Amino acid sequence: MFDSLKVILIKIMPKKLLTKMISWIANFQGGWLTTTMINIFIWFYKVDMSEALYSNSSSYCTFNDFFIRPLKKNMRLINFDTSLLVMPVDGIISQLGRIEGNQMFQAKNHYYSLQALLAGNNNLANYFLNGYFVNIYLSLRDYHRVHMPCNSTLREMIYIPGKLYSVNRSATRKIPNLFARNERVICVFDTNHGPMIQILVGAIIVGSIETSWVGTITTPREGMVKRWRYPSAGHNGAIVLLKGQEMGRFKLGSTVINLFAPNQIKLLEHLKPESKTRVGQPLATVLPNLNNITLE
Repeated sequence: MFDSLKVILIKIMPKKLLTKMISWIANFQGGWLTTTMINIFIWFYKVDMSEALYSNSSSYCTFNDFFIRPLKKNMRLINFDTSLLVMPVDGIISQLGRIEGNQMFQAKNHYYSLQALLAGNNNLANYFLNGYFVNIYLSLRDYHRVHMPCNSTLREMIYIPGKLYSVNRSATRKIPNLFARNERVICVFDTNHGPMIQILVGAIIVGSIETSWVGTITTPREGMVKRWRYPSAGHNGAIVLLKGQEMGRFKLGSTVINLFAPNQIKLLEHLKPESKTRVGQPLATVLPNLNNITLE
């Protein structure tokens, strides 16, 4: 009952206007007022500032500076075993597992398709039929920089405008096709274990989504699909990202979805919904490279 009420409120509230207002507040340089706001946030959400490179709240000129705070060196140790993929973000696994044909599990009684998630790009979706997916939710208290699960070469980035529904547990249980309806940035990579997609999903009050190679992508929100293509490895202008390297940031909380091609990786068996994640911890093992798939 309470979940249903929250979802009704999410649907009727002016999400884009609210997001724009909060984004303005988050970028406001308010001196002591900004510091006070940050201190209240730290107290309310129990943020562990001992991990932050700058643990003093007065070190941050804006709330967004605090929200995308860097961590101290070696605070997240990357497992560099070449047979392992690692977690891209701190958070909690919402769902993970096999993509059944083209269907991905969202929550009880709710599935969504690869084609819908990838905005109707059937050619791209075909690479991931019967593959694997991992959906990780970042709460407001989490570290909000996104990293790479493995060595990768960026081939394509697609910005998909959409709704700004919340992506918390209540919303995923009640709103059908949530991740295929929300604003998102789809990053397509070549890797040594076949193609991989890392999707940064927008949500209500997310001020912007950024990547390390472009910067801010999602503002201003013009309602248009945007697409960038990049050279393959070994060519001039190729963007190569190493395992554990930062690739993006969320200004306020959201979700990261990873897609993996079939017969290339195996998710670790102990992982399940509600498992906590930390950047650099093992996510999956790489299967023997018998039939490596490459993007065309």
